[in-house]
Amino acid sequence: MEEVNGEDWGGRDIVGESFEQVTFVECDLTEVTTRNAVFDGCTFRGVRFNVSAHHSTAFVNCTFVRCSFFDATFTGCKLTGSRFDSCTLDLLTVEGGEWSFVNLRNANLSSATLKDARMREADLGGVRASNGTLTGLDLSGATWSKADLSGADLRGSDLSSLDPGAVNLRGAKITYQQAVTLVLAQGLEVHPD
Repeated sequence: MEEVNGEDWGGRDIVGESFEQVTFVECDLTEVTTRNAVFDGCTFRGVRFNVSAHHSTAFVNCTFVRCSFFDATFTGCKLTGSRFDSCTLDLLTVEGGEWSFVNLRNANLSSATLKDARMREADLGGVRASNGTLTGLDLSGATWSKADLSGADLRGSDLSSLDPGAVNLRGAKITYQQAVTLVLAQGLEVHPD
């Protein structure tokens, strides 16, 4: 397995390149731009992705440990099966893309914006997303246990797998249709007047 250790790639443009089973350790990818790149089965440890921008790039089955994603943007990217462990996700922006089976357990998404992405069967257990934005997401089959969604904007997201009794939803923003879904999840029957 190839290892890239301590390298400074700050500001680099990575277009159409492929990396397979590469381990990146303590690298600086600040302000990096990727487009149509592929990272397959890679491991990132202590890597700084601050203010980076990723377009139609795949990070498939990757592991991110203690990485910083301050103000990073992912547009139309594929992160299927990737895992985030003890990462800083302040001001992270996700727009569209395929994030199914991603593991964000215990992540702090309170200042993050995730919109219109497919996140089927994502592990969001223990996520702290108070006042975060998680709109238009396909979250069918997602795991939510002990998540803090207080004050979060959840409008337009699939909340069918969410058990309202197992998460903090105080002050969260949802649509009428989502409210009905949550009421039904509690076993209540909804009848017209």
